[in-house]
Amino acid sequence: MSGLGAAGGAAGPAPPAQEEGMTWWYRWLCRLAGVLGAVSCAISGLFNCVTIHPLNIAAGVWMIMNAFILLLCEAPFCCQFVEFANTVAEKVDRLRSWQKAVFYCGMAIVPIVMSLTLTTLLGNAIAFATGVLYGLSALGKKGDAISYARIQQQRQQADEEKLAETLEGEL
Repeated sequence: MSGLGAAGGAAGPAPPAQEEGMTWWYRWLCRLAGVLGAVSCAISGLFNCVTIHPLNIAAGVWMIMNAFILLLCEAPFCCQFVEFANTVAEKVDRLRSWQKAVFYCGMAIVPIVMSLTLTTLLGNAIAFATGVLYGLSALGKKGDAISYARIQQQRQQADEEKLAETLEGEL
């Protein structure tokens, strides 16, 4: 995969995740959460399918599909025998963080809406947390105290100037 990734990286633009300022360790944390979410979805999906209730079976099948999609997007080396795995992973890497967040959280909510059980809640919790991690990375870094104090001081000066103008206008 590293040979294909290097050739693909030279031909195309860098993924937006690097442009958004996501650090390497946070990117790996998101990927690890995605893989763990896929494993929990797969195991819980199998347990969910062992029932006679059709909505539970549908939720279990959806969870297994979520597991496959999460593995395909976050760890394509686990799906090396699927021909389109690297193509899908490259396209997903080009998505912005908020798009990944909406996609992963949406995928995790659907089985819970179908069948609200403890198995679906616990099975989709890590997959939903992956979406939350990507969503937090879309928000960006927290500003430092000096920049925040400077912005507050500028706002306060602007408010004082407006107050002074209104007082001058009344006199």
